[in-house]
Amino acid sequence: QVQLVESGGGLVQAGGSLRLSCVASGSTFDIDAMGWYRQAPGKQRELVATITNGGTTNYADSVKGRFAISRYNAKNTVYLQMNSLEPEDTAIYYCKAGRWYGGMWYTPAYWGQGTQVTVSS
Repeated sequence: QVQLVESGGGLVQAGGSLRLSCVASGSTFDIDAMGWYRQAPGKQRELVATITNGGTTNYADSVKGRFAISRYNAKNTVYLQMNSLEPEDTAIYYCKAGRWYGGMWYTPAYWGQGTQVTVSS
């Protein structure tokens, strides 16, 4: 089992920045990749960004050029630097970690409890 704990969410004005953090603990040898997803009210959960153990990243088109994902492998931590935030970025942001191959998640994969990001206009 892997436990994921997110932090760093909050309320920010449009154009502002936030940095989210997610720390993994437990059976971290199960982790090939980590990522961030988000779910806005009334919408499905969607990919924001992923990063593999080797540092390969992938971003949703809606956040390219504004968000940056990074990892500190020694501390099993993934970050999401969010710049130029827009009201449309308002959502609960979830950390995900687990097995990854060929651009896809495999079991086991784990989720954090989520952290709220609210962007005011």
